[in-house]
Amino acid sequence: MTDDTRRGGMIVVGAGLAGVNACSELRKQGYAGQVTLLGNEGLPPYDRPPLSKAVLAGKRDDTSLRFDLAALDVDARLATAAVGLDPGARVIVTTDGDLDYDGLVIATGAAPLTLPGPGTQHVLRTLADARRLRGLLTAGAHLVIIGAGWIGAEVATAALAAGCRVTCLEAGPTVLHGALGAVGAEFEPWWSGVDLRFGALVDWVEEGAVRLAGGETIAADAVLVGIGARPATEWLKDSGLALNRGVVTDARLQAAPGVAAVGDVAVWHSTRFDRVMRVEHWDNASLGPKTAVANLLAPDADGPVYDPVPYFWSDQFGHKLQYVGAHDDESRVVFRRPGDGAWWAALWLDPADRLTAALTVDRPREMVAARQVIEAGQPVAAATAVDGDRPLSDAVVTDPSALVAG
Repeated sequence: MTDDTRRGGMIVVGAGLAGVNACSELRKQGYAGQVTLLGNEGLPPYDRPPLSKAVLAGKRDDTSLRFDLAALDVDARLATAAVGLDPGARVIVTTDGDLDYDGLVIATGAAPLTLPGPGTQHVLRTLADARRLRGLLTAGAHLVIIGAGWIGAEVATAALAAGCRVTCLEAGPTVLHGALGAVGAEFEPWWSGVDLRFGALVDWVEEGAVRLAGGETIAADAVLVGIGARPATEWLKDSGLALNRGVVTDARLQAAPGVAAVGDVAVWHSTRFDRVMRVEHWDNASLGPKTAVANLLAPDADGPVYDPVPYFWSDQFGHKLQYVGAHDDESRVVFRRPGDGAWWAALWLDPADRLTAALTVDRPREMVAARQVIEAGQPVAAATAVDGDRPLSDAVVTDPSALVAG
């Protein structure tokens, strides 16, 4: 972008971590023109991971991000929502009128899914959500959680600590099944204080109760729905941008001339994992804007591609789970353990025996080692990789012809 002052400058839609990182990257990478940040919550940008942890537990009430928007010379319009986009004319339609732009970063994130029924359904996506739910976690209250995923586990942790009675209804066969498949069964003992029901399909949420598909009704003082999220792309439905589980971009996070997408809403093809990716985690929102902005500012250059090794963590039931990489249905899982069985890690291998993902529990050094092996992209000897008494790097096979299947 050679002319920093023409038209409306750069506009970033979405005032979460990805959005403020995009604003910061614009300045770091030398953009001197106007930068406008649009947000629809009416709050300064804040961090979301602590919402289901420290905020829900009552340890924090504020998770504001440490970005000085004034120092970055950003025009922050934090109660202005984008409702439409014309990429050809480079115009955003907002609740406060139309805005011209030279470059646009879409960072609108995702919105939680809910279920049919007129009853109050709590979700956990915003600071207001966390504060509202926290007020209901009182000793003796019955909380029904729908979904035993990451959010369900973290909310159950906080609810038990507050003295609540907790019922969790999970449609799948194990906890964390949507993310980890059968590996989720390893965590079921942690849920011993929860009335945990598998194969539980919720048909309807009414006020003060949840009705299951089989007709059973479960009374509840509060209902938390944690069944996933949908990318916030409704405002883009008539834009002409490719939308498929998010905003489809190229490998450089560019969705159209002058338009980039980052964070939860971005969909791109990973060469590393040979699959389409959409990652709803803090690390992605933190890293993606650097690549997106570099290519937005130099659209005709052979700019950097975005192909990270994804990472996320979850604090639940007194443990820290860390997951790095990406696996799919073609991956096979093996368990890495030391001889004394003091800990374990799950490793996912692709059909070529390359390590593509790893899950560790309270073992940050193992996570770091796994990330290095994933980044190397070389096959591993499964028989060596499962031996927790040896460094994981010992399993890397530099000569694939010598690979011995585990």
